[in-house]
Amino acid sequence: MSRCIPAVICFIMLFSGGCTDDGTASIIVNNPLTNPLDGPPAGNPNGKYPVPQDGGLEDFSIPDNVVGNGTPESCTAEDFIKAVERGGVITFNSGNKPVTITLPRTAKIFNDSSDHVVIDGGGLVTLSGGGAVRILYMNTCDQAQHWTTPHCDNQATPRLTVQNITFIDGAAKGMGEENGGGGAIFAQGGQFKAVNCRFFNNVCDPTGPDVGGGAIRVFMQYEGRPVYLVNCTFGGADGYGNSGSNGGGISSIGVSWSIYNCLFSYNTATGNGANPKKSGTPGGGSGGAIYNDGNTMTLAIYGTLIEHNKVNAHGSAVFFVTNDHSGNIHIENSTIRNNTGGSWYILPGISMHSDTKKTIENSEITE
Repeated sequence: MSRCIPAVICFIMLFSGGCTDDGTASIIVNNPLTNPLDGPPAGNPNGKYPVPQDGGLEDFSIPDNVVGNGTPESCTAEDFIKAVERGGVITFNSGNKPVTITLPRTAKIFNDSSDHVVIDGGGLVTLSGGGAVRILYMNTCDQAQHWTTPHCDNQATPRLTVQNITFIDGAAKGMGEENGGGGAIFAQGGQFKAVNCRFFNNVCDPTGPDVGGGAIRVFMQYEGRPVYLVNCTFGGADGYGNSGSNGGGISSIGVSWSIYNCLFSYNTATGNGANPKKSGTPGGGSGGAIYNDGNTMTLAIYGTLIEHNKVNAHGSAVFFVTNDHSGNIHIENSTIRNNTGGSWYILPGISMHSDTKKTIENSEITE
């Protein structure tokens, strides 16, 4: 995992970080793509919560693969897809100019290519699914991506980090409940983290009881370790939101999340009927921003703004259900407000069992 050392901190002018007195990482973002035509910047503008070192940026000062040779045109989709297959640390050389790379097919990680895969866009790169394909795929239990252990559901690698990059127009549809969801990113097994990323207009199947994650879908993290989302934006403005049957922004089963200084807004859970008992009902429609299902897991939210998300069933902001009632929610220095639709609310915008363990500190949670 990352450490606060000069090689990591003083990496480029666009993004800079430091350490607080207690050793946590402080991430400051100066995203150049702040023109409204380019979309909202990364993260909650008022999010200042200190970030643990494990949630910080990964070192990309010595890349294994560089996509492009100095112009935006040289950053091709084929070169990026091949770089992902090779693994390691991946960066881009677009000549310090913004570039959008539209993929004709999904970039897929081979589980035996490298233990650690880092994709760093330098704040200049947008990856697009063109409204037709999922953008990025990792699955330790997919034989086509090479099995590396006899326990693919609980293995330490690959460790996938995406940082300083934007994902737009990803689409994951018609893949079934097992491999469905995650219009931008599908990550099963190993470990996953996103830092300083933006997710706009990504989609997955519009209906279904157990499919979700307009932007991100995650399963089976190593030893139950949390997925870190740090300084990321999901939607952020009207017309930029992500959508899917459940979890307009993110969706998972049996996964813990640690979310720092993020922004979720204008995302939509488009399904209907939740988890229907009657055949013929499409199902879904829970978790406008965040959908969590499973057993023992933790949803920890710090310095984050969740607003203007919509559902048809439950959890206009957050849907959090642990079947054995063993999970817990921690919300700190965050704001949840103005999310709409649905029913079964224990807190405004949050659907969960009434006996779910919860800690709420210095936060605003309102209709």
